[in-house]
Amino acid sequence: MSYPMTEKAVSTTPLSPDELNRLDRAHLWHPYTSFTNPPPVTPVMGGEGVYLHLADGRKLVDGISSWWSAVHGYNHPVLNKAVTDQLHKMAHVMFAGITHEPAVKLAATLARITPEGLNKVFFSDSGSVAVEVAMKMAVQYWHSQGQSQRTLFLSFKRGYHGDTFGAMSVCDPHSGMHHMFHHMLSHQLFADAPATGFEEPFQESHIAKFSQMIQQHRQKIAAVILEPIMQGAGGMHFYSPQFLQRVKQLCDQHQILLIADEIATGFGRTGKLFACEHASISPDIMCIGKALSGGYITLAATLCNDRVSSGICQGDYSALMHGPTYMANPLACAVANASIDLLMKSDWQQKVKRISEQLHHELMPCREFSYVKDVRVLGAIGVVELEKPFNTHELTQAFVAQGVWVRPMGQVIYLMPPFIINPEELSKLTAAVAKVIANMAK
Repeated sequence: MSYPMTEKAVSTTPLSPDELNRLDRAHLWHPYTSFTNPPPVTPVMGGEGVYLHLADGRKLVDGISSWWSAVHGYNHPVLNKAVTDQLHKMAHVMFAGITHEPAVKLAATLARITPEGLNKVFFSDSGSVAVEVAMKMAVQYWHSQGQSQRTLFLSFKRGYHGDTFGAMSVCDPHSGMHHMFHHMLSHQLFADAPATGFEEPFQESHIAKFSQMIQQHRQKIAAVILEPIMQGAGGMHFYSPQFLQRVKQLCDQHQILLIADEIATGFGRTGKLFACEHASISPDIMCIGKALSGGYITLAATLCNDRVSSGICQGDYSALMHGPTYMANPLACAVANASIDLLMKSDWQQKVKRISEQLHHELMPCREFSYVKDVRVLGAIGVVELEKPFNTHELTQAFVAQGVWVRPMGQVIYLMPPFIINPEELSKLTAAVAKVIANMAK
């Protein structure tokens, strides 16, 4: 059956760059920006490989994989085919009382490749919602166990877990980007951020305060929630796998659930398929997103083990009380299946290792600048931390002028490129970072 176009169909005539900018400024509110005094935006007309094609004909090497999601780059023929093949079958269907092959295959794959025991999968449509679902799972689990007083979450300072209200409540309440909402959020418990670097020797004293907090509040804590190995939007800090091991041991000792937020770290970014593998631990609940669908269609998931799923379902409310409209969207699940298959069949470990070695070699000289506080690399993540924050929008435009897309956060300039990037393209990114930092002094 064909559907006739109406007279009021939206025009398909491309906008000129000037018209695009004018209408954008008149109507669109971009993330973390002012509407009344908006910074410049960069009109993108397409993408190919690691490049973003601009409306004015220039192209930029994408250094941050569209907020860490486009691990295979843009316009990949395998992922394009997965979307178009599924589109001809079914774009969407509700997931209550209905199932479909892309979701079933994806759930089975996730249960196979994630840390041992995580065999139940709840799909959602964003990382923030995946965190909300994880928090609901933890609270509902303890309610089903007759311990309804367990409603608190123990998180870490410098942590970031999303923009919705539950997720914001477990972000850093004072230095995080959501501190202005602190007075109206559920008040949670916060331990000092892990201070032991990824390769630094761990001592028991490094976790002493956390251990005290978990013992003091163990009867009220539903779960510990953390970003394993790397704290992302809170400053791109890498910490000791032994610290994570001790957190898991303390959670087990005091019968407290552990939630691992792998939304930023999942699918190879840190050099392991999932960051928890650095510490050889399996959490009770894990959140994934971003690279799950290769940067194509928004998709996230919350996984849990049998302890959590059985514990919830044996209670008075046996159903997990959540259900997004676009949960397990077939298009998103189909491209996620293709993206994971593409990743697993590629030599992704060697690609990440090569990127890591090159980032280390080409970014470390930035330490010579007096206003650089630290340079650190883990997997396909390179970080240059400055002594103080600079204007994000000015720095972003400086990078655009260098032919790259890099968007700093506060005092951190970071690179998280697509895994398909070649050495010459990566050198263009690292050279741009060095040049922009050198120009700061001028």
